[in-house]
Amino acid sequence: MNEYIKNGNRVTISELNLPDDLKKLSVQQCWYLCGEIRNMLINTVSKTGGHLSSNLGVVELTLSIHRNFNSPEDKIVWDVGHQAYVHKILTGRADMLSTLRQEGGISGFPKPEESPHDTFISGHSSTSLSVACGIAEAMRIQGKDNYTVAVIGDGAMTGGMVYEAMNNCCYMKSNMIVILNDNNMSISKSVGALEKYLTSLRNTEKYLDAKRRVEKNLTQIPVVGNKVAKGVKQAKDAIKSTILERNLFEDMGFVYLGPVDGHNLRDLDRTMRMAKSFHIPVFVHVKTVKGKGYLPAEKNPGEYHGISKFDIRTGNPEISAGDSYSTVFGKELLNLAKKDDRICAITAAMKYGTGLQYFGKELPERFYDVGIAEQHAVTFAGGLASMGQIPVFAVYSTFLQRAYDQLIHDIAIGRLHLVLGIDRAGIVGEDGETHQGMFDVPMLTSIPNTVIYSPSCYEELRQCLKKAIYKEKGLVAVRYPRGAEDVAFHKCSVCPDYDFICTGKSDTLIISYGRILNEAYKAQSLLSADGIDCDLLKLTKIFPLDDKIIGKITKYKTIAFFEESTGNGSISEKIGSLLMESHYKGNYSRISADGFIKQSSVKSALEKFGLTCNGIADYIRRKSVENGKT
Repeated sequence: MNEYIKNGNRVTISELNLPDDLKKLSVQQCWYLCGEIRNMLINTVSKTGGHLSSNLGVVELTLSIHRNFNSPEDKIVWDVGHQAYVHKILTGRADMLSTLRQEGGISGFPKPEESPHDTFISGHSSTSLSVACGIAEAMRIQGKDNYTVAVIGDGAMTGGMVYEAMNNCCYMKSNMIVILNDNNMSISKSVGALEKYLTSLRNTEKYLDAKRRVEKNLTQIPVVGNKVAKGVKQAKDAIKSTILERNLFEDMGFVYLGPVDGHNLRDLDRTMRMAKSFHIPVFVHVKTVKGKGYLPAEKNPGEYHGISKFDIRTGNPEISAGDSYSTVFGKELLNLAKKDDRICAITAAMKYGTGLQYFGKELPERFYDVGIAEQHAVTFAGGLASMGQIPVFAVYSTFLQRAYDQLIHDIAIGRLHLVLGIDRAGIVGEDGETHQGMFDVPMLTSIPNTVIYSPSCYEELRQCLKKAIYKEKGLVAVRYPRGAEDVAFHKCSVCPDYDFICTGKSDTLIISYGRILNEAYKAQSLLSADGIDCDLLKLTKIFPLDDKIIGKITKYKTIAFFEESTGNGSISEKIGSLLMESHYKGNYSRISADGFIKQSSVKSALEKFGLTCNGIADYIRRKSVENGKT
């Protein structure tokens, strides 16, 4: 045994064999580790960006989990997974933390290919109980006596999938433990009836503490103490059942433990040991402080949930956040809603991320944060639309995937008018595979009577939003990327559903839309400097395509479509099919971003797929050589 551990001296992460040595430490040694871990988190995220406040809040909880369970034999499942940085540190990846969310480095989310301690990949909310239920049942079938631990936040508890899992798993006689990390926050502040319910449970903590003290004192009365305590307990249980009733988790078949202070290691360790003793599904309610240990994050946990690089001393981001597609969308929606009381705004716990904070502040009576519940958001919007309102649901592309059935069944079939503001469309970057917005175009174009706009600058976003609300009917999407505009093309071409930007008489055509349009425009200039003329087709209304487009592009001998979407089901694929049907004899090719895209910067990912101005220009140069033009 490490002499430092044996003698109770202060130890550091680098001195430990993790996670096994955690079980040998005293509580005092663990406190020192918690401080070191918090410093590591703050120093690392200040340089790499990432999820800070959620990880600062689970330091003691994660330490207690690894002290009381045996990973990877015991399976730990993190819901969403953005709070798993501490878990990564405690499972032997501390020396790789500087590579967090960087290309070739460790992921910001659990990833089984990265470590056997990462049980299941996650990046979306409310999946942990379903995963844990399946794992626990598999271990039961296989005759294993290990534990499955699901760690879920109170924000993720708003997702309906959680209750589907609870309804199923609580009747299974398995070693499954659910830990609710209750910090009274999701990304935006938790909302709705569940938040009120959890508040009521928190308010019972003093009652439970008083109960324990009374029972302890009664049992110490000589001779009659135990009998008195038993009688009082029976009377208390009767009163509790009448006044407090049972709680939701007990009613669904779980043993309920808590609330417990998530920053008190002794209480946490004691509760974990108790949870392990039942051998049936147990629900442990843990209260934590989001951003614990770093004052700026404690004061503004939402702002430090996902943050770019920042100055540790001041807490300020390196680059001041100005306008972005998200904020421009939110402000324009507010401007329109001030003049039209039919317009309603909906978010699924992403008020600030989608720019709807302005709407929520000025028009709260028509603003709805439904929690992490994208399926409900879409069907709720359908109900609003059926009564003549115009609902606008602002949602990240990656999260819209969760509501595909509702878009078809509850919106499209009934031809109800719903406007989707699809944020983070295309490549997102450092969050990796689970967050890239690559599937909304194939998904939406498979739904009949859907309209999709993809603006390439702020002014075009404003115009597209107006068209989506007032010109179009049914399901209409306006999709736009993360971050700020980068515009080189002349804005005189803004607003038409499509537009040709021509250099003269050319038999080569580049087609694109959205963010890549700007890269294509710059490539057009690069090629012109090389003596290679090519025209550019700028699409804004990308679906359905105008019937006239195919007739106009068949005159070109070479057509190349550059698209920031997965290729299957893409707009470029649809144009290819239409060209084939029209017996096009020229050379048509399409360049898209296929597969699950790993973490990297947006720039690096676009370069990899040939979707930057240099990549586009190089591709057209090669085509020119093939065609014998140079």
